[in-house]
Amino acid sequence: MNKAKLIDVIAAKAEVPKRQAEIMLETVLETITSTIKSGGEVTLTGFGAFSARKRAARMGVNPQRPKEKIQIPEVTVPKFKAGKALKDALKS
Repeated sequence: MNKAKLIDVIAAKAEVPKRQAEIMLETVLETITSTIKSGGEVTLTGFGAFSARKRAARMGVNPQRPKEKIQIPEVTVPKFKAGKALKDALKS
């Protein structure tokens, strides 16, 4: 399912115009992004938790020249941990 189809489903289930459903979805995504960017965590009980974590710096290999080692810097990456209700729904 892509973003447009998700907007259609939200609009149909919430009985709102597609434009309003699009605004609602954008607001949710922007809120999650800004919260984890500032170091917070967004927990949707039963669904899961969004957070950010740091991936440590490490040595890697240059794919163009495998004998050459390169330093890969520390980076912040998004993390999602599925909640119990989501895990249970996928098991059945």
